[in-house]
Amino acid sequence: MADRAQLPIPDYDHLSLESLTHRIRMLPAEDLRELLDYERAHANRLPVVQVLLRRLEALETGEASPSDGDPREVQVEHPPPPRGDSPGNPAQAQVNNQPLRHGVYQQTPNRDIRGR
Repeated sequence: MADRAQLPIPDYDHLSLESLTHRIRMLPAEDLRELLDYERAHANRLPVVQVLLRRLEALETGEASPSDGDPREVQVEHPPPPRGDSPGNPAQAQVNNQPLRHGVYQQTPNRDIRGR
């Protein structure tokens, strides 16, 4: 069994199911068997195993053949970084240690009337 660095698809462990489904179309049956063995020995994710088995069966029965391309040359898709301006992002939250001044309308420092 190959270790992670020798798999026919780079970043295999980090690919979404959709991306993996697309990339395995370029692989011959022996590479699919290698991925299947690796998947079963490591994460053993049922949806991934099912996708690999369906593709392997299609190749072995002649219903499909590997498409052109090299999965090692496909750019790895990473989700975009989170935006830093989210109101739920504690790193972006304004720190305000001053207590409210009761009875003095709109004169509390560093606070606006909407509570931001």
